[in-house]
Formats: sequence, structure tokens, C-alpha cells
Amino acid sequence: MSTSLPQYSSSRLYSLLFLFFRLLQVKANMFMYAGCSQEKFQPNSPFETNFNSLLSSIVTSSSHDMYNIFALGNDTSISTDSAIYGLYQCRGDQKLIDCSKCIKSAVSQVGLVCPYAYGASLQLDTCLVRYEHFNFFGKLDTSLRFRKCSRSVSNDVEFFRRRDDVLADLQRAAGFRVSTSGLVEGLAQCSGDTSASDCAYCLSDAVGKLKSLCGSAEAADVFLAQCYARYWASGYYDSSPST
Repeated sequence: MSTSLPQYSSSRLYSLLFLFFRLLQVKANMFMYAGCSQEKFQPNSPFETNFNSLLSSIVTSSSHDMYNIFALGNDTSISTDSAIYGLYQCRGDQKLIDCSKCIKSAVSQVGLVCPYAYGASLQLDTCLVRYEHFNFFGKLDTSLRFRKCSRSVSNDVEFFRRRDDVLADLQRAAGFRVSTSGLVEGLAQCSGDTSASDCAYCLSDAVGKLKSLCGSAEAADVFLAQCYARYWASGYYDSSPST
């Protein structure tokens, strides 16, 4: 007995392919967290002018660089009330065109999520945009910004051995690193303005928090102010719903 296979027209196939790649883009630009300062700036103020210029510069720069920093209105000969410092960074395994798309998405959201905030950080799955009213470049900050822990796999001794191997390897990241051991995968990244020694310190703290805050989780993410570390069981994000 023969079974006929479904037939797709070229237009139907194109629609399916478009939907597939659109879903990949949505995942890459998935919202992770945002932090907003309590202090607000006034509409139509010099700070808002520099804020808008900063966001425009970030979008423009992301078309040819994966990371950059900016400082506007910080001339010490005039009032520093309008000073703003900002950076953006894409995950180290991204293509430049995908980086630019992610940054554009983050920039379009930051003013909505943190309206008139003097400082904000907005992290999507593959990129970060951050700005402050003060110069934060290169200053070590390991404050916890976000964590996510999956269900527990407390009885899987082999999993935890592999996980610990991955986390130990991630602590050796010099900016960005991907690591695998068996069926466990992970990645880590430091902010581009972080020194090598501060990056190592930050990642050590992030890995410690992964273990202490998420315990026996099958997958976990910890984002600190200047670095993050993530691990998961292979296939976990393919079979689990997003949270």
C-alpha cells in the first residue's frame, strides 16, 4: 500500500522557509532582562539630545563592529549634566548582519522599557545595550543582573561531571568562549571594556553563582554587570518552552 506525501507549492514552501528563519531571528533577539535607573531625565533636555545621538551612533556602528563604546557631552569645560556613556556588544559567535539586527531591536526597546531613565541595561539573547549618566567603562562590577534556572536533574552524576568540566573551561574565557563536554554545552562572555584580570574574576563569580543559585538545574543562565555564563544539556532549548 503506497502512501502519498504532501505536496507543497513553491509559494507555500517559501512561506514555510520564511517562518523558519523568522523564528530563528526571534529567538536570537529574545528579551532576557532590563535594568533601569530610578533617576529620570527631563524631555527636551540636553541629556535627551545626547541620548538620542547615542542610540543613533550605536545602530550605525553595529553595521560594521560587534562592540563599541561612546561618550557624549562629557567635556569638562561645560556642565556634565548632559553627559552620557554607552556601549553595545554582540555575542562572539554572531555574524555581523545578525549583530546589527539584534542591536536595532534592543535600541528600539530600551526607551520603551526604561522611559527617560538616566541609565539602563537591556540584554537580548545575543546582544546587550547599556548606557549610564556616569563613566562606567572598565570599572569592575559583578552585581547580579539576571538568572534563570531550569528543572533539576539531581540524580544524574555524569551530567554534573560534564557540567563542571564545561564551567571550569568557561572560566578561562578571554572575552568569549564556547565549551562542550559530552552532552553539556556552555558559553561565556565578558564586556569588551573589561580587562583580562577583571574578566577572569567576573567569570569566576558568575560560575560560582550558577552553582549556588541554580544547584542541580539542567540549564542555567547567570548575567552579571560585566559578564555572563550559561550552560545547558544538549537539545534542551530545542525541546523546552521558552520562559
